[in-house]
Amino acid sequence: MRTFQEMGLPRALTITLQDMQFSEPTPIQAEAIPLALQGKDILGSAQTGTGKTAAFGIPLVARLLSNPHGSALVMTPTRELAAQVISQIKIMLGKKSNIKSALLIGGEPMAKQLQQLKNRPRVIVGTPGRINDHLKRGSLKLGDTDFLVLDETDRMLDMGFTEQIESVIKYMADSRQTLLFSATLPKNIVRIADKYLNDPIRVAVSTTSAPAANIKQDVLRINEAEKYPSLLSQLDKRQGSIIIFVKTKQGTEKMATKLLKDGHSADAIHGDLRQNKRDTVIRAFRNKKYRILVATDVAARGLDIPHIEHVINYDLPQCPEDYIHRIGRTARAGAEGAALNLVTPVDKSKWNAIDLLINPDAKTQQPKSGFNKRKNKERHKRSRQRNNDNNRPLA
Repeated sequence: MRTFQEMGLPRALTITLQDMQFSEPTPIQAEAIPLALQGKDILGSAQTGTGKTAAFGIPLVARLLSNPHGSALVMTPTRELAAQVISQIKIMLGKKSNIKSALLIGGEPMAKQLQQLKNRPRVIVGTPGRINDHLKRGSLKLGDTDFLVLDETDRMLDMGFTEQIESVIKYMADSRQTLLFSATLPKNIVRIADKYLNDPIRVAVSTTSAPAANIKQDVLRINEAEKYPSLLSQLDKRQGSIIIFVKTKQGTEKMATKLLKDGHSADAIHGDLRQNKRDTVIRAFRNKKYRILVATDVAARGLDIPHIEHVINYDLPQCPEDYIHRIGRTARAGAEGAALNLVTPVDKSKWNAIDLLINPDAKTQQPKSGFNKRKNKERHKRSRQRNNDNNRPLA
């Protein structure tokens, strides 16, 4: 379907989407929303930044607006993603809606969440660990929850949430609709889908192991001693907001401090920060109070800030799939972006694994990705010059 108006949504939701300037659905939305409105279970895969939140949020809201009974639960891997999801759903519900919501995440006061639950929310968004905490306390009841969304499921399983997810599902109504979204679909996710989804329809809009086409990617091959000076040089060359990924929590703090001393406006975010501090850091970055956010992979998923123009992988990710999610922080919703990777000799195996993921058909002995085109062109130019100097024809 080419417009949201053609989807048969409740009038209040259609008006709200117009106010949100949602005019034309993205491919994942165009495929998933009509199926979800029919009550189908969905096994969806799509790249980050393709509009997945609205792909499940719109049918979720339509269901709640059309039916005075029942409730919906959305599980996400991180606090940041949960906060963004519930924010979007609240906007879709509209200012006049009396449907209550609850955000259940770690790092926030339990008393605040208990108060939200006393208000009998029909929308519950949270992380598996904290949702389980409330279920065990008896403060959360899911007996009438007939709409379940598992968002970024591959990440939740990578973080060890498999048992918690399955525990939560046991508390829910047997006759429910389930939408499972994941960037990748390995065997453990397919197993969960087989176990908990009812005859799901597979929705896939693009190759999940490929970055978005509108991200310009580059590799800078350097020695370890050259990393930080090279980073400073790159920062001076680039305009706009930047997110820099490093591998450790302590590393984010050190990097942000060094950048501040070198005249750059920067802050750090990592998993050890209290939730209110993380919210403050992200809000300031979103409002362009500083230019550079230094982060661990805690920010690689769910961080949706449209003005991020550059992603710099100062340290390569441990897991190749996380590369896709990191660079997906830029070029959101059709915008253009750039990604730079600082690769030292000790990073060779990590980079080869990333390259293999995004270029599975490339030959290992040949240049394996578009990242090296500039380097290869320069190498060929030098080779041609040497051949000309030696009066030899080019091979």
